[in-house]
Amino acid sequence: MAEGQTATRDGGDKKPAGAAAPVRSAEPIWSLRKPLPASYQFWLGVVTPLVLLGLWLALTSGPRPLIGALFLPSPIEVLRVLVRDLFTGERVLLDAAMVSTVRIVISFLLAAAVALPLGVLMGAYEPINRTVEPIMAPLRYMPISAFIPLTILWFGIGERQKLAFLFLGVFVYLLPVVVSAIRAVPEELVQTARTLGASRTQVILSVLLPSALPEIFDSFRVMNAIAWTYVILAEFVNTTRGLGYLIKLAGDRLKTSEMFAGVIIIGVIGLGTDGLLRALSRVFFPWREASHG
Repeated sequence: MAEGQTATRDGGDKKPAGAAAPVRSAEPIWSLRKPLPASYQFWLGVVTPLVLLGLWLALTSGPRPLIGALFLPSPIEVLRVLVRDLFTGERVLLDAAMVSTVRIVISFLLAAAVALPLGVLMGAYEPINRTVEPIMAPLRYMPISAFIPLTILWFGIGERQKLAFLFLGVFVYLLPVVVSAIRAVPEELVQTARTLGASRTQVILSVLLPSALPEIFDSFRVMNAIAWTYVILAEFVNTTRGLGYLIKLAGDRLKTSEMFAGVIIIGVIGLGTDGLLRALSRVFFPWREASHG
C-alpha cells in the first residue's frame, strides 16, 4: 500500500491523507451556468429596478432636490406626462409610437424579404458568397448614420427616406446572421440528404432552412432593438411625426420630463415586442424549449 494511504475494512483504499476536499460553493445560486430558482429570479429582477427608482426619487424630490428638473425630472413628473397622454384626449405620445412602430414593421419586413433568401444562397453556395461578401462586409463597419444624407438625396425627405434608412440599418446586420446560421447546420445532415437522393434545392428547403430558422428567428430580437435605435435617429431629421420627432422637439423646448416619457414608451414597446418574439419562438420551435429545459 502506498505511503499516505489507509486501508478500509473491506480492503479498499482511502484517498491520500493530505488530499484536499473539492471546493464547493456555499451558495447554490452561484453555480456556473445553472438557472436560478424561480424565487431568486423574481426577487433579483424586482429589487434592482426598485432600488434605481428609489435613488431616482431621492435625487429629484423635495423643495431643493440634489439634481434639478432640467437635468433629471422626478419620476412623479414623468408619470404625470404619461398619465396625461394616456387618459386625456391628447394621446400625442401614443400616436407617435404607432407611427414609429409602423415604420419599423414595414422596413423590417422588407429587410427580411431580401436578407433571408440572399443569406441562404450565400451560406449554401460559396461562389455567391464570394461575390456578395466583399460588397456587404464594409457596410457593417460603417456608421449607418452617415447614410442619412445619401438617403435624403436618393429618396427625398418623405416617408420613403425613413423606410430606406431603416431597411439599410437592419439589412446589413441581418444578412450575416442568416449566412452564419446556414453554415452552422451540421454537414452530416446535408450529406445524409444528398445520399438519400435529395437535390440541391431540396436540401436547402428541407434541411438547411428548417435547421437554421430557430437561430435566425432569435436574431430578430436583436434586430428589433437595432431598428428602434435607428428609427429614433431617422425621425430626428426632416419629419413631423414619430417618437424621435417628439423627443427632439421636447429637447429643443427643454421639456425634459416629456423626453423621458418618450424614452420610457420606447422601452415598454421594446420589451413588449421582445416578449412577443420569444413567445412566437416557443410556438414555432417548441423542440428548442424542450431541449433547453
